Amino acid sequence: MTQTVPTILVLSGLDPSGGAGLQADIEAMASHGCHACPIMTVNTTQDTSNVYDLVACDAGLLARQMRAILEDIPVSTVKIGLLNDTSVIESIYHVLSDYPDIPVILDPVLKSGAGSSLVDVDVQQSLIRLLLPLTTVLTPNTLEARQLAPHADTLDACAMALLDMGCEFVLLTGSHESTDKVTNTLYGNHRLLETFHWQRLPDEYHGSGCTLAASIAGLLAQGNEPFSAIHQAQQYTWECLSHAYRSGKGQLIPNRLFWAHDDNDADDP
Repeated sequence: MTQTVPTILVLSGLDPSGGAGLQADIEAMASHGCHACPIMTVNTTQDTSNVYDLVACDAGLLARQMRAILEDIPVSTVKIGLLNDTSVIESIYHVLSDYPDIPVILDPVLKSGAGSSLVDVDVQQSLIRLLLPLTTVLTPNTLEARQLAPHADTLDACAMALLDMGCEFVLLTGSHESTDKVTNTLYGNHRLLETFHWQRLPDEYHGSGCTLAASIAGLLAQGNEPFSAIHQAQQYTWECLSHAYRSGKGQLIPNRLFWAHDDNDADDP
């Protein structure tokens, strides 16, 4: 009998350094036993230090690619990453509106790791207006949450505002906050559901947000309930970061395949 492998439709940017974007998604999803169907939303010039150029993909082509996959393969979840063009967002919205039962995990990538802006106001508003109402799990860091909900005066209020925009769950990640431990908070049903505390690691990482969102998508695709998927994905991401390696001059790369190496192997990255 042929074994069924859960399939995830992945909409994200291409990072030629391999640290973030589509490659990060594919590695994390494969680690959870899932098959990724990758569609590029934006081509980038970037390295482990910064993003230098963004070229949005053709919105019509993207829509045709999405429909080709969705009409051929049973897709368990959809994971969305970097979007920098309103027409691309509109295409994604129109296609996904025809598949309302597929969970959507959205990582709202608004800035590069170096802090440079990746989206303009129109893109941000399109994201809020069109995609947040389709989102099952939104995974902003605290900087992104404040940017998406600028009128909220606390992080709790930011999360509540994002829920009001249509998300089912909001996982707020706290690595940018000045705290001894990294505190992530999960919100849903118009309330705080759970607070997670993780040991703060000493370095900076390229693709940590992609890893977390892709891991949630993979665990949901495997049939886990949202709370379990969100908890397990954080543990997996922390392990990826704790096994991170240096490939360039900037941020470390999360080792999303850490599980494939013997901890006693001296050649482990």
